[in-house]
Amino acid sequence: CRLAVAPAEFIRIVVGIDPAVGAAGEGEGAETGIIVAGRLADGSAVVLDDLSGRHPPTQWARAAIEAFRRHRADRLVAEINQGGDLVESLVRTLDPAVPYRAVRATRGKAVRAEPIAALYEQGRVRHLPALATLEDQMCRFTSHGPEGPCDRVDALVWALTDLMDGPIPSAPRLRRL
Repeated sequence: CRLAVAPAEFIRIVVGIDPAVGAAGEGEGAETGIIVAGRLADGSAVVLDDLSGRHPPTQWARAAIEAFRRHRADRLVAEINQGGDLVESLVRTLDPAVPYRAVRATRGKAVRAEPIAALYEQGRVRHLPALATLEDQMCRFTSHGPEGPCDRVDALVWALTDLMDGPIPSAPRLRRL
């Protein structure tokens, strides 16, 4: 389901990052996934932005931090399987105050995506317009895993997993965009 505009009030906003392994411009799988999502008081989520692309490390880190500030996010969540401590080091070099959480993939992509797919099936995740490239990548993702690059989907899964994990706060801290 798509929304025409972003709802005005979120209890949490997260920026998910799936850093590219190769250098910018190398092949089709060299994108860094950068997805912004917010959680509403009713427990649903809205995908707000997709800033993914083929960026050198400093550029993707800057893009993620700028998205964090623009959307007044609560945290950056980044997969560290390929970049390890270098991912956090890069973010901290650009802005030491950004709340950051490293996540490590220990299961396959399809297994990690299952709980998020269930949220979509329940109608608990919606998208703002202009996310066609992310949605195209989502359509190529099967129960056996991705058919092609899935950097945007990986960032989406990390953002929504962090965002939707746990109960809805009883006294939400609402903020207007």
